[in-house]
Amino acid sequence: MKAILVLWPSFLMAGIAEVVFFTVVNPGQLYLFGEPVNYSAISTYSIGFLGFWIVCAASSLLTLFLLRSGGEVNTPPA
Repeated sequence: MKAILVLWPSFLMAGIAEVVFFTVVNPGQLYLFGEPVNYSAISTYSIGFLGFWIVCAASSLLTLFLLRSGGEVNTPPA
């Protein structure tokens, strides 16, 4: 059940990051390791969204991890 606490906010923020990033950057003019990216615009948008989603999910997961109480952290596993 805690997965929704990570995945839903990160999905929303990835969507916002996607819109902001690709408003500024043209997907046809991207370079990766000095070579132009030869994917279609839709593919570039999809890969970008998944990348933003992974970064935002990592941020949400770290927040959830840091919200644990001292009792949860110091209790030995059963």
